[in-house]
Amino acid sequence: MKSAKLQQQVEAQILASYPSLFRLAYTYMRNADDAMDVVQESVCKAISRYDGIRNEQAIRSWLCRIVVNTAMDQLRRRKREITVEQMPESGYEDTYSNPDLQRLLNGLNDRERTIVVLRFFEDMRLQDIAEITGENPNTVKTTLYRCLKKMRIQLEKGDGLE
Repeated sequence: MKSAKLQQQVEAQILASYPSLFRLAYTYMRNADDAMDVVQESVCKAISRYDGIRNEQAIRSWLCRIVVNTAMDQLRRRKREITVEQMPESGYEDTYSNPDLQRLLNGLNDRERTIVVLRFFEDMRLQDIAEITGENPNTVKTTLYRCLKKMRIQLEKGDGLE
């Protein structure tokens, strides 16, 4: 009986978090179609592996972790598959309304960008971000503040702006 209840909780959280999961995937993939593929694959994984959840209160964090891992797997596969001749002529679609913010975020590595996006765009607590990234909460906090300082310096110097 617990299994059916847990499955319903996972499905409800997926539906409630779908836009958030898409935004998280988009920060990695930088393409709406690829982000949607990542989310769909992540949802399939979550539904098929829901019985591995140990803490029912951490379902959202668990889903985000699956999205991050799936996106990273996709990027690793893409690195092996794409050669320079196969690169598309056009850039990726920008969904952020502020191009300066997008440039600043692009200046961060994937790990840093994930922490900043989860904290400020998804309004997650540092403890939840630590669970998603598999890091110590203090490490997440230090990284977050280092990223903010780096972004502020870029803004002051004008490096993040045209």
